[in-house]
Amino acid sequence: MPTTATMAARTDAPRMDDPNWWRQASVYQIYPRSFADSNGDGIGDLKGITAKVPYLKTLGIDAVWLSPFYPSALADGGYDVDDYRNVDPRLGTLEDFDGMAQALHDAGLKLIVDIVPNHSSDRHEWFQEALAAPKGSPARDRYVFRDGLGDNGELPPSDWVSVFGGPAWERVTEPDGAPGQWYMHIFAKEQPDLNWDNREVREDFLTTLRFWSDRGVDGFRIDVAHALTKNLEETLPSTADLEAQGEALYLEGRHPYWDRDEVHGIYAEWRKVFNEYTPPRTAVAEAWVHADRRARYASPEGLGQAFNFDLLQADFDAGQFRKTITKNLAEAEASGASSTWVFSNHDVVRHATRYGLPASEDSAGGIMAGQAGKQWLVAGGRQEDVDAELGLRRARAASLLMFALPGSAYLYQGEELGLQEVGCEIADADRQDPAFFRNKGVEIGRDGCRVPLPWTSVGSSFGFGPGGSHLPQPEWFGGSSVEAQEAEEDSTLSLYRRALALRSELQTAEALEWLETGRDDVVAFRRPNGWTSVTNFGAEPFKLPAGEVLVSSSPLEAGLLPGAATAWLQ
Repeated sequence: MPTTATMAARTDAPRMDDPNWWRQASVYQIYPRSFADSNGDGIGDLKGITAKVPYLKTLGIDAVWLSPFYPSALADGGYDVDDYRNVDPRLGTLEDFDGMAQALHDAGLKLIVDIVPNHSSDRHEWFQEALAAPKGSPARDRYVFRDGLGDNGELPPSDWVSVFGGPAWERVTEPDGAPGQWYMHIFAKEQPDLNWDNREVREDFLTTLRFWSDRGVDGFRIDVAHALTKNLEETLPSTADLEAQGEALYLEGRHPYWDRDEVHGIYAEWRKVFNEYTPPRTAVAEAWVHADRRARYASPEGLGQAFNFDLLQADFDAGQFRKTITKNLAEAEASGASSTWVFSNHDVVRHATRYGLPASEDSAGGIMAGQAGKQWLVAGGRQEDVDAELGLRRARAASLLMFALPGSAYLYQGEELGLQEVGCEIADADRQDPAFFRNKGVEIGRDGCRVPLPWTSVGSSFGFGPGGSHLPQPEWFGGSSVEAQEAEEDSTLSLYRRALALRSELQTAEALEWLETGRDDVVAFRRPNGWTSVTNFGAEPFKLPAGEVLVSSSPLEAGLLPGAATAWLQ
């Protein structure tokens, strides 16, 4: 069993000059505004992250992924970017960024940052210039402006709906005060879509990639990587037209703005920039696309890696897990990439809560965990609907299984504490997510996974900062805090530390061998060096094969692996 001293000594992991460090890395996502607040203004900041580097190091991760920290009005949690080459003054300065990057590198940790290329903020200087410029101007050509329909252009160019609800078009007032053109926004109206047919847009993002790479950034997570290029014909198809074409529209890359083939020309240019550096900068695509089209985003000529969210959407079910893992490992091998695994992030209900939700009665006999989380949000996020104990047991088991898989493991801040989603405890007046305001009465939004972390058992913000927190924390957070779990050998934090340290020591070739268990509800596989992972998805205990038990997500019962548990053996 690795000791704390062993984990602290891992300052050389990942090897900082290894061009393949990302292939089996453990990457920890930080949502900066909710991680740690150094100055007491209730908002997490870069100095707060720097102060917690020792914690990140002892956790046993290989890299930190930083969600947007750029100047922003926070119309969408920082994904509405005012300036791609600066730091939000509420979070710090460029000098603070440099200090944080240096502290992470000194601890042997890589740094990945979010890039948001599909849209800017409506406060971006380019968009303000476009509003002040006439129709057909070069300033407007950087965005997607169209004339409206109707006798006087009073109707939007199409009936397309924004991801956040409502029309995907917003009408502007022309410089002379008259009602004017419409601009496209797949997301919030404060997030106008950029025109990637415009060469100036492409060149500016190449400049941005170099700007952050020169400051020590090791890689990039590409937000909505599948939406940049668009085909906006003179007559736009209606939503009904698009729905009538079904899955073929997506499989053939013919959707007007989702997953068009032309987007890969952009990423080929980005790859040339990444390869200017030693080691090459890495990238991972957030691309919610058909599985048959994901590989192109992960190609060596493109971004190199793409998120798969298949396990995130799978129920806690042995058959679903085995099928999903097999399929994604085959896809990764075919593309030359490594697979990615993720259960939680800033956009979804935390998996300790999803796995505690009751299964729905439907024609398939169950429901995927991701869909269960969505239904829980729509129902108002009531804590009484969650079996928190079962959810945490399953979450621990699933995470330990994930850490045993070949490929990159992506963690979201707070999952190492076993945090539950904060549901209806957040009052409507305190919510911030645009999804809540645009779909009010339909779902409560994503604020529940973005509540600031609890570091101490008591205090006005449980150690997040001396001035409270920008989202309210529930009373039960103290019992899940870092302080409460530090000395507990069986805590979720201790489990993550043991597992991540072992993962770094044991990872070898990117392969696994499935093992027969004699039970449909038990999944087992062996990695090339004899390291074995066994997960019991059922309720009845399972007799483990012979070997030394390295770590288990729940205590063994008379040598048997209990239900909803994973164990590693060697």
